[in-house]
Amino acid sequence: MLGALTAEAVAKRNNVTVLGRADGPVMLFAHGYGCDQDMWRRLVPYFAADYQVVLFDHVGAGHSDLDAYDREKYGTLDGYATDVLEICAALDLADVILVGHSVSAMIALIAAAREPERFARLILVAPSPRYTNDADDGYVGGFSHEDIEGLLKSLDSNYFAWAEALAPMAMGNPDSPEYAEELRSSFCRTNPSIARHFARVTFLSDSRSILDRVQCDSLILQCSDDLLAPPEVGTYVHQHLGHSTLVHLQATGHCPHVSAPEATAGAILQYIGPRP
Repeated sequence: MLGALTAEAVAKRNNVTVLGRADGPVMLFAHGYGCDQDMWRRLVPYFAADYQVVLFDHVGAGHSDLDAYDREKYGTLDGYATDVLEICAALDLADVILVGHSVSAMIALIAAAREPERFARLILVAPSPRYTNDADDGYVGGFSHEDIEGLLKSLDSNYFAWAEALAPMAMGNPDSPEYAEELRSSFCRTNPSIARHFARVTFLSDSRSILDRVQCDSLILQCSDDLLAPPEVGTYVHQHLGHSTLVHLQATGHCPHVSAPEATAGAILQYIGPRP
């Protein structure tokens, strides 16, 4: 799997962090668009005492190696899934509980379809296999094609203004504006050129065909008032993903691991069973 890359090179490329219980079951956390591993910091304490927690930054985010960014490789979600599998191989991880937020939920599904033996369970936080509606088969993604093109045009015009506008809408929780500010700051730490490219890959992707290829047990965490993943999307994923469980969190917005970490952790722990 690693090919010419060494384990050290993979760890550096993705700024891999390992913490928690060294001999515990492995939980690998994959952050969403415009974020980095720091966005998991409120959720990780619920697991660090009993699990080996592995965090990383997608190439182009956080403290990853920006020189490793390849527009062709990362022109589809497959490139990011390859990185996830290389991290698992570099650290010799097995029976992994892979937690993916937003677009990384789809990346997790792609990785699990390619190497099903690597993963014990998938935790899909606010997943969406396609953001645009598809009138041909009645699929509701939440946006028209024109909506997404407008969003991307706004991003291309002024990335920082786009981040300022999108962050509070995506985060929700207007009574806690500090959460939206955290997301906005995360957006603004991302290289704008890479962010524009990743946005197109994310919002124009259609990963519906991967759902029936995944046999791994999966938990789908659905929030209310989620601008980017409305309830119809969670229901669709559940109906088309075998061995899946759908839980409606007592949380609003698109980032429950930030705005409602206790409820998010509780749902995950209830799903994966008693702590070892």
